[in-house]
Amino acid sequence: MNKNIKVQDLGLQDYKKTWNYQEELFKVIVNTKIKNRREATNLQTKNHFIFVEHPHVYTLGKSGDLSNLLLNETQLKEKGATFYKINRGGDITYHGPGQIVGYPILDLENFFTDIHKYLRLLEETIILTLKDYGITAERSPGETGVWLDVGTPFARKICAMGVRASRWVTMHGFALNVNVDLGYFDNIIPCGIKGKAVTSLNVELGVDKVDEGGVKEKMLRHFSDLFEGTFF
Repeated sequence: MNKNIKVQDLGLQDYKKTWNYQEELFKVIVNTKIKNRREATNLQTKNHFIFVEHPHVYTLGKSGDLSNLLLNETQLKEKGATFYKINRGGDITYHGPGQIVGYPILDLENFFTDIHKYLRLLEETIILTLKDYGITAERSPGETGVWLDVGTPFARKICAMGVRASRWVTMHGFALNVNVDLGYFDNIIPCGIKGKAVTSLNVELGVDKVDEGGVKEKMLRHFSDLFEGTFF
């Protein structure tokens, strides 16, 4: 088992370019596992954790409903946004500046073989990170991601999640709103859930800007503790 996880922060990078990079890392891990099984080798698989920030983009999961995108092609261009239908779970979401996006590309056989547990630990990573800022976040029954004030008329989502897994290898991940222009969410029905608001950490704290580097440090610490992994 290899519980070492290589961290990369790609900064601001085009969504499609990052998606292609994820696919490359994902395929290397999957191909290593296939070789191990076919040839009875014992090659070690690698784990990755990518931080990135994307220019304005809307992405639709493989089971998502295109009608949840409320813009046509011309309006997308006017907003300076792009759109992709992708191979993760979940419906539609938005990525943009001020949002911390995390893509863990892990061989879960190095940790545990339980996708449900994986999603719950991703959520717990975000919940514990927000707790560091004095914010009580929680899960919403039947809705993947992290929310505030669940069960009240003021319920609002602060972190979206959607993953793909094959042969126990993961890709895609989570998007935590930290300093986001929430107006871009008005152009979609976020995650296909009507009547629920979206929020951002800076809004909840009542400040203009939250230090994103500090959020990432806290996030990595909690992720490492929960997955019992070592970052490098």
